[in-house]
Amino acid sequence: MSKRRVSFQSGSFSLEGVLSVPVGPDPAPAVLVCHPHPLYGGSMSNNVVNAVFDTLVEARFAALKFNFRGVGESQGSFTHGLGEGQDVVAALHLLHSLPEVDSLRIGLIGYSAGAGFAFSTCVANPQVKVLAAISPPLPLFDFTCLAACLKPKLLICGSRDDFTPSSQFLSFCETLPEPKDCQTIDGPDHFWVGYESLLADRVRTFFTRELSSP
Repeated sequence: MSKRRVSFQSGSFSLEGVLSVPVGPDPAPAVLVCHPHPLYGGSMSNNVVNAVFDTLVEARFAALKFNFRGVGESQGSFTHGLGEGQDVVAALHLLHSLPEVDSLRIGLIGYSAGAGFAFSTCVANPQVKVLAAISPPLPLFDFTCLAACLKPKLLICGSRDDFTPSSQFLSFCETLPEPKDCQTIDGPDHFWVGYESLLADRVRTFFTRELSSP
């Protein structure tokens, strides 16, 4: 299994990403990883994004992480969610087109604002079979799109999250339909420093359960 840098089009812009696909005779399940808010230093090199991506790669998932428009070498500029949602769709299209990827087993995970950007456009996307959100900033984004989502979904938050209090997170989770896996981990704040491995293991367990079987 190797990682390689890739570029793909989102409208008129070229975006950069890092792709890893396992070597084997059969197409692999795949996960798209979306980074946090570009205006606050978010990129595909974020500590949480790296931990999740690397753990999924080790578990023999195909995985793609990328920079939203205006971040790193990705062209364009920040558009407050509209263009960023289009970027997620373009990244999903790339994964879906790869012969090494099982197009019926593609998952999507967003960290913080990455979940907000991705879910607004992709909850109902038929290419996405399962969804996961790390530290969804509920006061800042509209996640009501999950209210009618019957896909398997993981929502995970630290008990000391700076943006979403645990009480608000748990109350929101209660409104969501099954199947769902909602977890609060004791200790981490919104940035997960020192808890990256624990978080990534929870994410790997979820995607393994939901995507490993054809």
